[in-house]
Amino acid sequence: MKNQKPIQDYYPDELSYCYGCGRNNEYGHHIKSYWDGDETVSHFTPKEYHIAIPGYVYGGLLASLIDCHGTGSAALAAYKAENRQPDTLPAFRFVTASLQVDFLKPTPLGVELELRGKIVEVKGRKVITEITVSANGEITVKGKVVAVQVPETFLK
Repeated sequence: MKNQKPIQDYYPDELSYCYGCGRNNEYGHHIKSYWDGDETVSHFTPKEYHIAIPGYVYGGLLASLIDCHGTGSAALAAYKAENRQPDTLPAFRFVTASLQVDFLKPTPLGVELELRGKIVEVKGRKVITEITVSANGEITVKGKVVAVQVPETFLK
């Protein structure tokens, strides 16, 4: 995985400003999503200011991590479904049509979080993923992302 380039690095420049995953957003989280077997994976370490209450991560941040890892996972799945490499055209870029987040237990600050994605469905321009967030090997948040492909009119 270390030699693998994340899917977000293949996004067209004009669509790489997302606060969660855009490489062109200097203030963003810069989420990076990769294949790990049949699942997708991303890692993120919240900053001290991503606080909800002392010692725990703000839920809105956790939702945004699921959101962006879900759309990145959707792009990975779309390329895989078409047996294409991420550097081929037309480029796949997805946005969230629906986001469901279930907070199972408080997520501690000060540790690296692991996001894991499972592809549930790839159908036309829609991909459904299930994402988990783990802290110290324990799942603290689960989510479901329905992602839709960005219309080609958005691409230059």
